[in-house]
Amino acid sequence: KRTAQIIGRLLTQDQLSPQKYKRSKVSSKSKSKSKTSTKKTTTKKASKTSKPKSTKKREIKASSKSSTSACDQLKSMTTVVADTGDFNLIKQFKPTDATTNPSLMLAACKKPEYDNLIKQAITFGLKGKSKGKEAIAKILDKLSVIFGTKILEIVPGYVSTEVDARLSFDTEATVKKARTLIKMYKDSGVDKKRILIKIASTWEGIQAARILQKEGILCNLTLLFSFYQAIACAQAKATLISPFVGRILDWYKKSTGKDYKPSEEPGVHSVARIYNYFKKHEHKTYVMGASFRNSGEIVNLAGCDRLTISPGLLEELSNSTAKIARKLDPKTSSKKCKDAKVKVTEKLFRWEMNEDAMATEKLAEGIRKFSEDIVSLEKIIEQKVKTHLKSKKKSK
Repeated sequence: KRTAQIIGRLLTQDQLSPQKYKRSKVSSKSKSKSKTSTKKTTTKKASKTSKPKSTKKREIKASSKSSTSACDQLKSMTTVVADTGDFNLIKQFKPTDATTNPSLMLAACKKPEYDNLIKQAITFGLKGKSKGKEAIAKILDKLSVIFGTKILEIVPGYVSTEVDARLSFDTEATVKKARTLIKMYKDSGVDKKRILIKIASTWEGIQAARILQKEGILCNLTLLFSFYQAIACAQAKATLISPFVGRILDWYKKSTGKDYKPSEEPGVHSVARIYNYFKKHEHKTYVMGASFRNSGEIVNLAGCDRLTISPGLLEELSNSTAKIARKLDPKTSSKKCKDAKVKVTEKLFRWEMNEDAMATEKLAEGIRKFSEDIVSLEKIIEQKVKTHLKSKKKSK
C-alpha cells in the first residue's frame, strides 16, 4: 500500500514538473495581462467618447441658439428699419420704419412693376405751366412722395424722404424743398408726423433741420460720420441721425490695410460712443445706425434706438437662431460715456471736420454719389416723359 502511495505521488509531481509549472504561470500571467490591457483600451475608448470638455462646448453651442430668429430678437430691443424702396421686400420683413434715398429710388425705377407710379408722377408734374428742369424736379418730388405714401401703407412708423443732395450746402433751398415735400404729403392725406425729411449732415443742412424742427417738420440727418456732426444735430433738436457704420469701415480698411472684427470696427465704436453720449447728456435725438457691411456690425449695436438694414442682411438675421445680447443700453450709458458735454459752434464744427479726414472725405463722397444718382434718375424720367408725350400725340 505504501509503495502504491509513493508511486502516485511521483506521478503527480511529474505532471507538475517545473517547466510545465512555469508555462502555466506564464500563460496565467498573459491572460491577466490581456485582461488588464483590454480594460485599459476600453477605458481609453470610453475617455475618448466621453470627453467632458467637448460636452461643454456642445452645451455652449446649444445655449447660444434660440427658438426665436435673430431678427425677431433684435426687434425686441431695437426699432428695425428697412433700407429699401422695394414694397415687396418691406412686406416680407415687416419693419417698423423704412428709409429711401436717390440710390434706392433709382434701383426701384428700373423695375417694370413701378412704371404705373412713375406715370402718376409724370401726369402730376406736367400739369400747369411747369416745363423742362422745373417739371422734372416736380415729377421727382412727386415720385418720392408716391413711394413714401405706398410704404406708409405697409409700415406702422416713419418713412424717410430725402431732399436733393445738390442742396446740401444751401440752408434756404433745403428748407424750401422740405416744405414742398411735406405739402405734397399733406395733399395725399399723410400726416407730417409720419415723415422724416432726410438731409445731409453739413453745417448748412443741420441749420435747415433746426428751422424745420421748430415748424414741426421732423428731420433725419444722414451721411453722418463724426462725433461732432452728431452733437451739432442733437443741438439742432433733429429727430434722428444716421451714422454710416459700413462706410466708416470702408475708409479705415482702405487707409490701414487692416481687417477688423465686427466688435472692433471703428464704425461700430463711433455709433456706440454717440449713443452713450446722447443718453448720458439727455439728448432726445434718436441714433439710427446705417450702411452695414455685415450682420456682425448689427449684432454689436443691438439695443441702439434704430438700425436701418438692407433686405439681404434682414434675410440673414431672419434665417439665424443665434442668441443676440443687448450691447447698447440707456441704463449703462452714463458709466460707459467718457465724454464731457460739448457745445458745437460753427467754428468748432468746421475745425473738427477739417481734422477728421475720414468724415470729410466720406461726407463729400456721399453727397457726390447721391447727386450722381439723382442725375441718373432725372435722365430716366426725361426719357419716360418723352415717351409719355409721344403716346399722347398718337392717341389724339
